[in-house]
Amino acid sequence: MKSIEITKITSEKNLLKFKIALKDKVNKGFKIEEINDKLPFAILSKRGKKVNHNFNLLLSFITLGIWSLAWVYLCCVSSKEKRILIAIDEDGNTFEDKCYN
Repeated sequence: MKSIEITKITSEKNLLKFKIALKDKVNKGFKIEEINDKLPFAILSKRGKKVNHNFNLLLSFITLGIWSLAWVYLCCVSSKEKRILIAIDEDGNTFEDKCYN
């Protein structure tokens, strides 16, 4: 009887950690796309940043092209939508992983 109570308390603690991780990501701008309470896991997404190309072109001219490296980074990395998976593994630890389309 005692081992069942310990397991139940541990799973409640893990579920609480999972919910805290979800809340933290939602506060950082992610939106929950799908959630499953039985397994538990959640898929979250965040829209990419909009790049102001006119401003970056002006900065590239002013810096003689040096800014173009940062501009390419903004276009390739920051402007893409981010999707992540948050779940609890078999050991009861909360983890986060990237979702690939």
